[in-house]
Amino acid sequence: MLKDITLGQFFPGNSAVHRLDPRVKIVLTVAFIVLLFLAQGPVSYALIIAFLAVVIGISRISPKMVLRGLKPILFIVIFTAVLNLFYTPGTYIFQWHFLHISVEGVKLAIFMVLRLMLLIIATSMLTYTTSPIQLTDGLERLLSPLKKLHAPVHELSMMMSIALRFIPTLIEETEKIISAQKARGADFDSGNLIQRAKAMIPILVPLFISAFRRADELATAMECRLYRGDVGRTRMRQLKIARVDVCALLWVAVLFAVVIILKHFGL
Repeated sequence: MLKDITLGQFFPGNSAVHRLDPRVKIVLTVAFIVLLFLAQGPVSYALIIAFLAVVIGISRISPKMVLRGLKPILFIVIFTAVLNLFYTPGTYIFQWHFLHISVEGVKLAIFMVLRLMLLIIATSMLTYTTSPIQLTDGLERLLSPLKKLHAPVHELSMMMSIALRFIPTLIEETEKIISAQKARGADFDSGNLIQRAKAMIPILVPLFISAFRRADELATAMECRLYRGDVGRTRMRQLKIARVDVCALLWVAVLFAVVIILKHFGL
């Protein structure tokens, strides 16, 4: 299960999606999330799915890798679908004691499942195609107006990018600890819920120690390189809006307009 967590991983490439300005990709990701909540009908969701499929194809990210990232949230997706399926009032097509299935519940369950899956895929595509450094620069530039309010924009952007960067590292460390504990005879699969929770203690303790050690090493490395935050900092790569960025923004703007029109007609 841990190997299926792909959030935070970056896959280098030279596709049009990789070359997009990180600021544009962040804005497009937020716009896509808003678009998911605007969509109300099957035609709208079909267009959104087609749009996302085209983006994945252009990025040359393996569809298997994208779908593998959905496995960790499979329980949440199923739980959400069940709640919407049995507890949505409307025209009932099945009744048994306190369980009721309505036509509206079936539609809402399908749309909620699609919304969750597309949301995870879209946010994952941002980290798949954007390096942590680019993500930091993009967030910092977008939040730069908050500097006038003395908000620590650079520090917040750096912390967010470091957190994303170390997700795959911590997952790999957890797998190593689990393998080492199993080699010593640890059993994580048998017993009741309380026993399984107690069995996780030999994993959590060394994992926290390893995380603190890595954080200390990272802080030492940054101090040795005279890191002083945003004060006097220069950038090797200057962010510039290119033609491909404008095309991507126009593409999403057109999709926005179409979805809003379809929502008006209930599609």
